[in-house]
Amino acid sequence: MVNNQKHSFHLVDPSPWPLVAAIGGFTMTSGGVLYMHNYAGGGSTFLLGVFITLYVMFTWWRDIIREGTLEGQHTYQVQIGLRMGMLLFIVSEIMFFFAFFWAFFHSSLSPTFDAGSYWLSDGVPSLSAWEIPLLNTVILLSSGATITWAHHAIVAGGRKEAILGLLGTVALAIVFTALQGFEYAHAPFTISDGAYGSCFYLATGFHGFHVFIGTCFIIVCTLRLISHHFTREHHFGFEAAAWYWHFVDVVWLFLFISIYWWGGK
Repeated sequence: MVNNQKHSFHLVDPSPWPLVAAIGGFTMTSGGVLYMHNYAGGGSTFLLGVFITLYVMFTWWRDIIREGTLEGQHTYQVQIGLRMGMLLFIVSEIMFFFAFFWAFFHSSLSPTFDAGSYWLSDGVPSLSAWEIPLLNTVILLSSGATITWAHHAIVAGGRKEAILGLLGTVALAIVFTALQGFEYAHAPFTISDGAYGSCFYLATGFHGFHVFIGTCFIIVCTLRLISHHFTREHHFGFEAAAWYWHFVDVVWLFLFISIYWWGGK
């Protein structure tokens, strides 16, 4: 088929993945509701929805990688659109965490009468900010430095240095997640221990989930870099991962200052 396209935009081919993704999301949500209400087959339905969603994520992104890397569909104009889309996505994630910080400061600065007008209930100790949280802060900031090193290496054509930087970032991310799990396992309170426990686990838990997603993102970028998918001029997939990881770093700084240091005093 002859390509008579007269513009630099990418008109995507018809794809089944939006429909399959919708089916997966509906199945996962329905199964989760059925499971929480103790209906038979609810757990199996939920797991089926999770499998469909993960399958769509793999195949859809595989197609996008093929379009940009092998077919050359990601022109400069298309990359501008992808960058704007990623920036808008990060803005939406900022508002997502803004809601948790709003709940945290609202509950701490103005405790309700129903909660006894206390932020930290009697017998609920807070975590020290100067132990595992401080160590995790150093680890996460170091991972931001290694991924920046990898970015500069890609731009400069240093492929081996870029791979080392990404591997270092992945290693630091795994250590961070392990320490976060250790902290959860030994925390002296639970999510049901007042507003402090709820805000703490919701905010730090969702941040940990974002760290996991970012780690998977960087692992995929490492494999793509090893497979020669990135060049000095064309590496937006990596740039998106780096932006996302820096966003995770900044959110953790706010979590450390507000929830661990200020909120636990």
